[in-house]
Order: sequence, then structure tokens, then C-alpha cells
Amino acid sequence: MDFDAVVLNIPLLQVGFANEFTIFAVEMRSLIYIVILLVVTGCSYSSSQTRELEDAQRLMESDPGAALDALNGIDVSELSDSATVARWALLYSEAMLANNLAAPSDSIINIAVDFYSAHNYKDEFQRASRINALSQAIDNKDELATALYLQKEKEFMLYKERATREQIVYIGLIVFIIAVGIIVWMRQRLKIKSAQNDALMAEAFMLNKSVVSKSDDVSRLQATLHGLLENRFALIDSLCQTYYESQGTKTERKAIADKVKREIEALRTESFSDMEKAVNDCRDNILSRIKSTLPDIRAVDYQLVVYLASNLSTRTISLLLGESVEVIYKRKSRLKKRLLEADAAKNADFAEIF
Repeated sequence: MDFDAVVLNIPLLQVGFANEFTIFAVEMRSLIYIVILLVVTGCSYSSSQTRELEDAQRLMESDPGAALDALNGIDVSELSDSATVARWALLYSEAMLANNLAAPSDSIINIAVDFYSAHNYKDEFQRASRINALSQAIDNKDELATALYLQKEKEFMLYKERATREQIVYIGLIVFIIAVGIIVWMRQRLKIKSAQNDALMAEAFMLNKSVVSKSDDVSRLQATLHGLLENRFALIDSLCQTYYESQGTKTERKAIADKVKREIEALRTESFSDMEKAVNDCRDNILSRIKSTLPDIRAVDYQLVVYLASNLSTRTISLLLGESVEVIYKRKSRLKKRLLEADAAKNADFAEIF
């Protein structure tokens, strides 16, 4: 993987997340539109059937024969749902009763009785039961009416078969839509997850690169300071060793101590500018930025900053500044707080020198 290319395209990855979500929303919206179209189409067809039944019901009182003809003209196998079929069966049986025609069986009125009983429509159930009871008392048989009745029974059987098929199709369609939705959702999730992983890998790569870069800077600084201070520290160490091992006179020991003090003073004065330059060169001009952030910083505090940025130990700094270790710790704490409060967000690397 080309991490530099990924890093440069992190904003594009973020845009990609939005695009993937938009695609997912469009695909799901398309599926919803299809379902809505099917529902609207079914509702409009059901509305036309309802009007036909209402027309037949209005004719029932004024012209029962015309009402029966209208109901015979309706193809039961094409009715939209069981509620419409039950209403048709109730009106058809009522029209047969109003025209004083005997039904060859009670199968049609039982369609209404069973539906209204199962769905707890009390008024319609009582009406259907009453029509069923009255119809059994009629003995006026008509061959044409009987033939049409039997035809309607066949149409009802066809309706039941169609309704069963449609139910299977609708269930299959719902399962299909859910499955497609899940597949689309999972695909988008995988794409987004993959893009997020790429972004995280790129961030990790850049973080590692930054850590390595800082480590290289510190190593370079240490090497530079080692070259600058090696001889003086070696001399100081040698003098201190001689002082503690010396069996000479007080005058000789005093001479050695004075020599150590002069070397420390020389280290503090003559090498300071070289240390300052080395720190700026190796640590992205951190000392110059600190001066810019705290233009009123005291000279002694700036010295402390230079020594801290040079990675000198607290004991070494206390020796160079002529102060106790406890005092150096307190000064470090105050200086750190002041620097971070001054410009913590812009110069986060200030905290690293402490």
C-alpha cells in the first residue's frame, strides 16, 4: 500500500463515506418506491371494486334484480381481498333473498358468515346469519340463477387459489426486499469499514513516521552535544576523580576544586551558544519558537529550557546552574505550566522537553 497516497487522500476517503451512504440510501429508496407503487396500484384497483359494490347496494332497495345482475357481473376471482369478497357474498345472498331465489347451497353466504365471525364484525355477522336463516326457507329455484350461483362458487375457488399464490409471492417479495436490503447494507458497511481501515493505517503510518523522525532528531541532537561536550565532561570527571583520590595537601585539593569550577563555568558560558544552535537545528527551531511564545522569558529560565531541550539530567542542570535539584524541579514545573498555557495547541512539542 502506498501510505503517502492514502494520507493525501484522507479527505477523499471522508467524502467516500458520504458517497457510499448516499448510494445505499438511493438503493433503499428505489426498493421503497417499488413497494409503494405496488400498494398504490392495488389500492386504486380495490377502490374501483368498492364503487361497484356500493352501486349494487344502492340498487338493492329500488331494483333488486338490477342489483343481482350487477353482482353477477363482478368476477369474484378478480376481487382484491377477503374483506371485499365477504362484502360481495353478503350483498349477493341478500340480492338472491330480495329476488326470492333459492340458493343451491349456503357456500356463498357462509363466506360472509365465516369472515365477519373471524374478524369480530358483530353487525355484519348478525346480518349474514339472518340472511342465511331466511334463505333456507325459500324454495323458488331458477335454473339461470342456479347456474350463475355455481359459476360464482367456481370464481370464489379461483379467488382462493389466486390469493394463496399472491400471499406466497408477497411473502417472497418481502423476504427478497429484506435480503437485498441486508446485502446492500452489509456491502456498504464493508466498503466503509475498508475505507476506515485504510485511513487508520495511514494515520498509524504517519504517527510512526513522526515518532521515528522525532527519535532521529533526538539521536542527532545527542550525537551533536556529545561531540561538543565530551572533552569538557571528560576533563571534569577526571578532575573530580583526582580530587576524591588525592592524598595531597589542602592547597592541591583546592587547586583541583577551583579547576573543576572553572571548567563548569566555561561549559556554562562558552558552550551555551553551541548547545542552543544544536537544539534549534535538531528540534525544529524549538528554542526560537519558545522565545517567540514567551518574549519576556528570563535569561535564567531560558538557560533552563536550553539544558532541558538538550536532554541533560536534572543533576547535571543543577550543577550548571548552581542550584539544588529540588529548586530545578520546581522551576521546571512552573516553566512547563507557563509554556503550555501560552500556546499549548499550536506548539504541542513544548511538553516533550520536560
